[in-house]
Amino acid sequence: MQVKIVEVGPRDGLQNEKQALPVALRVELIRRLAAAGLSHIEAGAFVSPRWVPQMAGTAEVLAALDLAGPVSYPVLVPNEQGLDAALKAGAREIAVFGAASESFSQHNINMGIHESLIRFAQVTRHALAAGLRVRAYVSCVAGCPYEGDIAAARVADLAAAFAEMGCYEISLGDTVGTGTPNRVRIMLDAVLARVPAQQLACHFHDTYGMAIANIVAALEMGIHTFDSSIAGLGGCPYAKGASGNVATEDVLWLLAGMGIPTGVHLQQVVDTAWFISEALGRQPVSRVAQALGRSTRAG
Repeated sequence: MQVKIVEVGPRDGLQNEKQALPVALRVELIRRLAAAGLSHIEAGAFVSPRWVPQMAGTAEVLAALDLAGPVSYPVLVPNEQGLDAALKAGAREIAVFGAASESFSQHNINMGIHESLIRFAQVTRHALAAGLRVRAYVSCVAGCPYEGDIAAARVADLAAAFAEMGCYEISLGDTVGTGTPNRVRIMLDAVLARVPAQQLACHFHDTYGMAIANIVAALEMGIHTFDSSIAGLGGCPYAKGASGNVATEDVLWLLAGMGIPTGVHLQQVVDTAWFISEALGRQPVSRVAQALGRSTRAG
């Protein structure tokens, strides 16, 4: 068994930071992640710079990357306008996102679940027709800051809807980090009845320190793709505590200890965690980065 890591730090991580980093620094971060062996790296988002200034310049980021090479650089798009910008920038993969919570959907994108699915079906149809690959996110799969627990059947409905649209992979996100292994198993039981394991990924936030335990539970359920963020960057602005995604280096340490290959060089990832954390004026929050420290050869 081999596990695929989808690195979301340059997008999901940085978009939730208070400060916006320059394009050159974001490109350097992505290049370091690719050099460490990560083959799926979210490069940015084509969203309004008014609402997400941290993602301004995503077209310039893509222009500096080898989009025809072996590394995939998906970008998030919320609508047709974002898709048009992604196509113009030469993107080869996009990601769309919905929520299993009606309230969260309204707060996040100002529309309900049903309306959002209509929009994303249109975006996905046009993206596929243009030859792009499409990945989907389902937020709030274990809980919502407004509605509390989310029914597993609702998550399964949304995941199935994205699969039917033609999304090659659906990432199930515990956006506020309230999930625990038993709740993850219940949720995955429902989703796996509708969508095969090879088409699913899990995206855990570490707000309550449960992300690694939840990854183990998902592995036991047959999930082999996981989203993670360098240095544990990010977090949900609507989540109590607002801590970030599970750190890539923590996930790599777990998988190495379980004898599961990833093809990713752990120390290079740790060095990159220190690089980006110092650029943000702090130390990495991940325990593995703290324990291993920065190598003397790191630049």
